[in-house]
Amino acid sequence: MELKIKYLDIQETQDIVFLNVKDAIKERIDPGEKIIVKKSDSSYSSSAVLTKNLIPEGFIGIPLEKSKHYNHLENEVVEVLPDVNMELIHISKKKIDGKILTNEEVRKFVGGIISGNIDSVVISSFLTTTQILGTSTKEVEYLTRAMAETGTMIRFDKGPIMDVHSIGGVPGNKTALLTIPIVASAGLYIPKTSSRAITSPAGTADVVEVISPIDFPPEKLKEIVKTTGGCLAWSGVLNLTPADEKIVEVERKLHIDPEPIILASVLSKKYAMGAEFLLIDMPMGEGTKVNTWENARKLASNFTELGSALGMHVEVAVTYGGQPIGNAVGPALEAREALMALERKQSGSLTEKAIGLAAILLELGKKADVGKGKAMARDILESGKALEKFREIIAAQGGQSDIKPEEIPLGKFKETILSEDSGYITKVDNATIVKVAKILGAPFDKGAGLLLNYKVGDRVEKDDIIVELYAESKERLLSAKRFLDYNRIFQTEGMILKRFPGFKVI
Repeated sequence: MELKIKYLDIQETQDIVFLNVKDAIKERIDPGEKIIVKKSDSSYSSSAVLTKNLIPEGFIGIPLEKSKHYNHLENEVVEVLPDVNMELIHISKKKIDGKILTNEEVRKFVGGIISGNIDSVVISSFLTTTQILGTSTKEVEYLTRAMAETGTMIRFDKGPIMDVHSIGGVPGNKTALLTIPIVASAGLYIPKTSSRAITSPAGTADVVEVISPIDFPPEKLKEIVKTTGGCLAWSGVLNLTPADEKIVEVERKLHIDPEPIILASVLSKKYAMGAEFLLIDMPMGEGTKVNTWENARKLASNFTELGSALGMHVEVAVTYGGQPIGNAVGPALEAREALMALERKQSGSLTEKAIGLAAILLELGKKADVGKGKAMARDILESGKALEKFREIIAAQGGQSDIKPEEIPLGKFKETILSEDSGYITKVDNATIVKVAKILGAPFDKGAGLLLNYKVGDRVEKDDIIVELYAESKERLLSAKRFLDYNRIFQTEGMILKRFPGFKVI
């Protein structure tokens, strides 16, 4: 049937359209059923939402953002018909049955995600099955290539192309804001692209966005890198791996991040960006994605093996993830702390980790002899060259290149948490920090987050301010405070963790 386009001011990222119940009955379209929307030059699939009053008969409602994406015009006539393509469903069912998918099947499945022929329910099923049953090595390679080759493939005229990526899992990991300018200062190309946070309070893209635009078309990004040697950009708008963005949306809602998907997601973007040397930062510790040496060795082996199959030299650095990197957690707080570290106003775990990662990249890029990279990286940071390069990159991206740390706005609502005991801090709970940051509104509220005034090994006295909470709404701040009434971020030496009363003696 032919229907007219009607814009709907609805903020929705899923592939859905709205039909009047009477029109749906004519074509025997049930609620939630996949339908094809055809124009003269293109077509795509969406899930049907049926309504009696929101959309008049003879019209199809398209969320405004989707209208822009598909270049729809108001009152434009499109053809609407049921989607009878069941092949993609059978591919998903084959995976559920524990069978190995072929290269052709994986490519069709990835294509279905991009076109919208596969909805979030089927993606959820695929992700859950992958989490439980895993995949074969070949399936991961097929998935990685398909995710990259169905999007934009960017190639630079000059090399070698370096890159670094953290698999996440530890709060406050804003090291890229130091590592990238250190490496670029040495004359290497390092076009850093990253996604937004999936399970953490802030991804690199979320942090950089506080002071700079991060979304650029391919030609603009290439120009930035050619001029400065590096960039700090978001991968989403580049269309590097269009299927990945839809997968990430579902992962975020399920709160899972299956290992095969981590491999494919990370390396597909780096493969699409033409990376020749890639360093994987793998935080290890309680509460991270990798909590044992056995798991670290296995995942590192999978990264290096998959990288080799794709023609990349991949190395893995297992890093300490037992507590946050630095003291700040949340986009604006992390941007401020990174800038302070670049200005040499603050040192510690953030600075040391960034220098360590940069050292490996400098050695891989032949800018420093093996064993000499750390001294070179430290010299670049302490000399001010890294700060100068960072400001150059931010300026090229159209950001606030001269902003001072204290000028970065934080959440206007603030609360402090006091220590209940005196002693030495023996443990910092990453999982609790992540939960509190999200309750406060991170990463979507840029000014939300936590500032930890102490770390493991520090001496704290009773009633010291151990944590500062920031939020952009009073309600979120109060919710976080209530959560911390029953949950602790710090464990102090000698403190009583739990009291179990005995039976009353009569």
